[in-house]
Amino acid sequence: MNKSSRGLLAAALLALLVSGCAGPSMMSTERSPQALLNQAEQQAPGQAADSRLEAATILARRGEAAKAKEVATQLDDTALSAERRQEWALLLSRLGLEAEDAWSVIQATDLLEEGAQLDQDAANNLLYRRGLALGMLGEPLAATQAMLKAQAATGSDIPNDAIWKQLNRLSAQDLMTLRGNADQLTQGWLSLLELQRQSGGDIDRLLDRLANWREANGSHPAARKPPAELLALRELRGTQVERIAILLPESGPLASVAGRIRHGIETRHDQAAQQGAATPTLDFIDSSQKDLDTLYAEATMRGAQVVIGPLAKSKVEALEKRQRLPLPTLALNYGTAERNAAENLFQYGLSVEDEARQVAIRAARDGHRRAAAMVPNNDWGRRVGSAFRESWEAQGGEIGHLMHYDPEALVNNSVKRLLDLSGSVDMMFLLGLPSYARQVPPTLDYQKKPDLPVYTTSQAYEGRPQPRADSDLNGVRFVEIPWLIPDAAVGGVEALPFYASYRTLSEEADDPGLLKLMAMGVDAYELGVRLPQFQAISGSELVGATGTLRAAGDGRIQRQLPWAEFIDGLPQPPLEPAGQGVIGSDSAKGAQAGQTNAQGNAGTSDGELANGGLGDGDLNDGDLR
Repeated sequence: MNKSSRGLLAAALLALLVSGCAGPSMMSTERSPQALLNQAEQQAPGQAADSRLEAATILARRGEAAKAKEVATQLDDTALSAERRQEWALLLSRLGLEAEDAWSVIQATDLLEEGAQLDQDAANNLLYRRGLALGMLGEPLAATQAMLKAQAATGSDIPNDAIWKQLNRLSAQDLMTLRGNADQLTQGWLSLLELQRQSGGDIDRLLDRLANWREANGSHPAARKPPAELLALRELRGTQVERIAILLPESGPLASVAGRIRHGIETRHDQAAQQGAATPTLDFIDSSQKDLDTLYAEATMRGAQVVIGPLAKSKVEALEKRQRLPLPTLALNYGTAERNAAENLFQYGLSVEDEARQVAIRAARDGHRRAAAMVPNNDWGRRVGSAFRESWEAQGGEIGHLMHYDPEALVNNSVKRLLDLSGSVDMMFLLGLPSYARQVPPTLDYQKKPDLPVYTTSQAYEGRPQPRADSDLNGVRFVEIPWLIPDAAVGGVEALPFYASYRTLSEEADDPGLLKLMAMGVDAYELGVRLPQFQAISGSELVGATGTLRAAGDGRIQRQLPWAEFIDGLPQPPLEPAGQGVIGSDSAKGAQAGQTNAQGNAGTSDGELANGGLGDGDLNDGDLR
């Protein structure tokens, strides 16, 4: 039977099933879900599980999805026959995706890990759904691997957008793992990702290269149906940014910082031109003594399409209060409003609060549930401590005690008091400068807590290898920009984002803090030329010198930083991958049931691949399962 005939037959069968479901005879024989649940209370385990599954199926068909999911989640699937257990897994995984409840999907698709007897179509659908759920839980590598395996088995292009989303979230370490023993399908995806990242923000150049890639990879699913995010760029063809006004102070307390950022912008601009990218004209405007209206008037008069700056926090706060800015703007600081409501305003900076949030997410993914936290007793410490607490509690974690310590007090006294006040905890969040942070692990040893995991931010690392000085930090995990931990972040300097700029600027900078500011300038330039893309396409990302950058819904740029662990006093890739304590951990599942990470939703209606692996782009009707 040819493919079109199979499609017609499937449609006919679906019509019969749907009409049968609606008919009075079926409605009259359908049992009451509550009666089935009551009956299950009196039955042997196998019969009880069957009754509960039937009740869940009827509830789902009636549109009572929440109740159906609750019943399906709680029934004993191990008491079902192989055929009925497959039905249960397909039902619960679909309901989990619809409710954005990743843990229900993981529970259902654990059958794949157990080697349960499954039809090939069912196994492929469950594998795809597991990938979607892993993506929701912030596990992009595992998500990508699962969906690629499902795509390899089916040839379907349905997973394309979901695969592309997770590929763009992969760290350099993850990409190295994926490249190992990559099959032809994976190699094609990786080459498409590399093509995008080498475009330098030049949309016309990217689209031309995409056309060439599709011609050379005609049988690849992404050639047949490119990710929607890439196709959306066609609407931006011809919108290249040709002139950028950059508002930085040339005098005053921020002049030195501004000078380093400017040097990073100019260096990246010049090297992008040398690499063949279309580059805009840069107009630097002194923002020291001019008000915002004057600055925007001058930028508009010069023909700017995009503004980078201002740098002063007070000016960014003033911009936040406006309803709309005259030009798309990338401010180089963050305001203090709870949410940025100004149209055309993006905000970017090296926010430690972002790092604290990332620590909270990582520690939760590692399976930790109760934290002790210590931050300096000042405005900076309070802001960062609040950011950690908010994110940690959003992950379902608890705070034993959040201490605001005196940096001048004895570390031993502060740590002892924190432990006494916190009670039983399974991790510590530490915010402190290197001289303070280095004293905490030895103090934990002294307090008979040598195995308490410690997570910290980039402030604990001076930015250069010092194995003797940092040996006391062994085992401490921290986040840092890729340019300061190249071995841990990407496996070596030559794999760094914007390596040519790194090589030039790192030779000039005698202080890691200055290199960090210049890296910020590099990324500010790259964000500036991509601002139309970030405005038009939600979810756009930049793999930059200061981390993977993406815009939140209110235009604030969020940084995702690579992780490192001090091993023999040097920053190295963490010994255990992120999330090891999550997938397959009953305690973590229980703690996070019903929660999803802010990484995003499933991205499909019901998470089903085309039946039989036809790859024709049609979804099966989820109600049939």
